[in-house]
Amino acid sequence: MSGIIAQNSGRHTGLVKASSGGGGVWNLIKTYTASSDNDLSFVDGTDGVDFTAYDEFVFKFIDIHPSGDLTDLQVNFRDGSTAYDAIKTTAVFRTYAGEADDEAILGYNASWDLAQSTGVQLISHGIDNDNDSCAVATLHLFNPSSTTFVKHFMSVSNAMNGAYTHQNFVTGYCNVTAAIDGVQFSMSSGTIDSGQISLYGIS
Repeated sequence: MSGIIAQNSGRHTGLVKASSGGGGVWNLIKTYTASSDNDLSFVDGTDGVDFTAYDEFVFKFIDIHPSGDLTDLQVNFRDGSTAYDAIKTTAVFRTYAGEADDEAILGYNASWDLAQSTGVQLISHGIDNDNDSCAVATLHLFNPSSTTFVKHFMSVSNAMNGAYTHQNFVTGYCNVTAAIDGVQFSMSSGTIDSGQISLYGIS
């Protein structure tokens, strides 16, 4: 384990390299630090981003703080044009529980999923903009450069939503055979006030 710990030093994921015979190497490609941004976009061929280099990419979201209150972190994909409007089909379920231990839920939320839609996909719901509030998440994107298959993605997130911990699970695919050459993150209202999004390629 000592070798893994040494290689992970200074990495916020703690998952740079797996032990021999298991998993793969996490290769940091790009980190954006938000500062009141309308969106943060990872574009193939820009700032070292190469969506042809790996078969799996992972986005890590650290302490995403919105300017608007009770707003959603969301994603969309570009498939060769200039617009982030790839056709998507998704499913979403959620859990939440309150600080007062007065309410909890686990269930599918049909209003948050997409059926052959070009619209944005929710990743994390209803993030507070209180000074101590934020969201964290991980999103996996598989083989985006394929021109044969649809492009699967999945995410899990957690956020402070009022006095609740609010976790969302999203799965789906971009129903296109064109390569995905851009991934864009934004808020449903306001800006990404602060936080980091890092892109890793898994080899």
